Amino acid sequence: MDNQENPTEIVNKNTASEDDHHIAISIKSLVSSLEHMMADDNISISSNCCIFRSPVILSCHNQKAFAPNGFSVGPFHHGEDHLKLNEKIKLRYLQGLLRRSPNPKEKLTELLEETTSVEGLARECYAEPIPFDKEEFVRILVVDGCFIIELFRKHSNEVSKEPDDPIFSMACLMELLNHDLVLLENQIPWFVLERLFVLTLNQEVPGNMDLIRLVLQFFQGLFSSDTIQINSDQYRSHKIKHILDLLRYSLILPIRSEKYTEKNAGWEPFSCAAKINEAGIEFSRKRDYSTILDIKFYNGTLDIPPLAIHETTETIFRNLISFEQCYPNCDPFITSYAKFMDNLIYTTKDVDLLTEKGILNNWLDPDDATLYFNKLYNDTHVKKFYYDDLCKQVNEYCRSWWNKTRYFYMHNYFGTPWAIVSQIAATFLLLFTFLQTYYTIVGGVQKPIRGSTYS
Repeated sequence: MDNQENPTEIVNKNTASEDDHHIAISIKSLVSSLEHMMADDNISISSNCCIFRSPVILSCHNQKAFAPNGFSVGPFHHGEDHLKLNEKIKLRYLQGLLRRSPNPKEKLTELLEETTSVEGLARECYAEPIPFDKEEFVRILVVDGCFIIELFRKHSNEVSKEPDDPIFSMACLMELLNHDLVLLENQIPWFVLERLFVLTLNQEVPGNMDLIRLVLQFFQGLFSSDTIQINSDQYRSHKIKHILDLLRYSLILPIRSEKYTEKNAGWEPFSCAAKINEAGIEFSRKRDYSTILDIKFYNGTLDIPPLAIHETTETIFRNLISFEQCYPNCDPFITSYAKFMDNLIYTTKDVDLLTEKGILNNWLDPDDATLYFNKLYNDTHVKKFYYDDLCKQVNEYCRSWWNKTRYFYMHNYFGTPWAIVSQIAATFLLLFTFLQTYYTIVGGVQKPIRGSTYS
C-alpha cells in the first residue's frame, strides 16, 4: 500500500542516465486551470462583433489590399509607424470641426462623453481584444470618427475647404483614403459615427445631407462609372455596422428580394466569355440598373451592368469578400459575383471582348485585369451561389444542337483570320466546281448528236 500512486497524479519515468527523473502532472491543477480559462469572458464572441482581422488564408493572396497605406481608422492599426505622420491631419480636421461650434471646449466635452457612454458596446464590435485602455480607446474613436465626418462634409462642399488643405490639394492623399476607408480592419462602428455626426450637425443650415448619403456620394464611382441614384431611405430598416457594410448594402439591397432557394447550394460552371460568345451567347451592357450584381440572361444574351476596374477595385472586393467570410450567417452575394466574373474572364481575350461591349471600364493593363479576376475569390467558401440558375441557363443554351454546331465551326474553322480566308476560298472553289460540273452536264444534254434524224 505504501507504493500506491495518488490517483490525481500521473508519473512519467524517464531514464536519462543511471538516475530516474520523475515528472509529475497534477490533474487537479489542470482541471482548475482549464476551468479558470473557460470562465474568461474573452473566449466568447459578442453578437455585436463585426470588425475582423482578415484571415491569413485570404490576406496572403495580396496583403497590401488589407492594410492601410496612410490613415488608420479604429484601434487595429493605430500607432503604426508609417501612419503616425497623418495623425496631424486628423487633429487639424477635428480642430476645424470644433471651431464652427460657439463653444469648442464644450462641444469636445460633449463628443467625448457621448462616445464614452458607448465605449463598451464599441469594444464588443472588434473580433479581438483592444490593447488600449478606456480613455485611449475613446480618444481614437472621437479623433478618427470626426476626421471621417469632416472629410465627407468637405467632399460634398457642405463645409468649405482651406486652400492649403493637404487632402484636397494633394492627389496622393485622396487616393490613400479611397483605399484605407474601405478596409475591414480599418473601421469604427457605425453607431459611433452616427452619434458624432448628429452632435456636430449644423441645424441652422437647411438641406444638409444625412450620413448615409455623404458616405455613398464620397464613394460614387467605386464600382461603376455610371452615376447611380442614392436613396437613403432604403437603408433605414437595416442595421449598418460600418462604412464597408454600408457599401455592401448599396450593392445587395436592389437584388436582395430575389431569395435563395435550395438549388442555389451548388453551381454549374460555364466556359469563359470568348468561348460562349462563339457558341452564340451575346453580351449586352445593361442600361437600367441599381447595382453591378444585377446580371440577367434571356434570349441568348447576358445583360451585365458595367464594372469599373481601377487601382482600388481589388481592395474593395477583397475586403467585402473577407467580411462575408467572417461575419456569421452572411449571404455571399459579393463572393458569388466574384466567382461569376472569374468564370467569365480567363484570358485577355475575355477582357477585350467585355471591354468592347462596354461591360468592363478597364483602367488597368488587360493582363493585370485578367490576373485580378482569376485569383479574386481563391480560398473562399461559398455556401450558396447566387448565380446558380443563371449559369444553368447559359449552359443549357450552349448545349442546344445549333449552338454546339456553331461553336464547333467557329472554334475550328473560323478561329483565326487565315482560317476564315481558307474557308472562304474553299467555299468559292466548291461553288466553282459545282457550277463547272452543272454546265458540263447541261451542255452535254443540249448538244445535238451527229447523224441524228432530228438534226
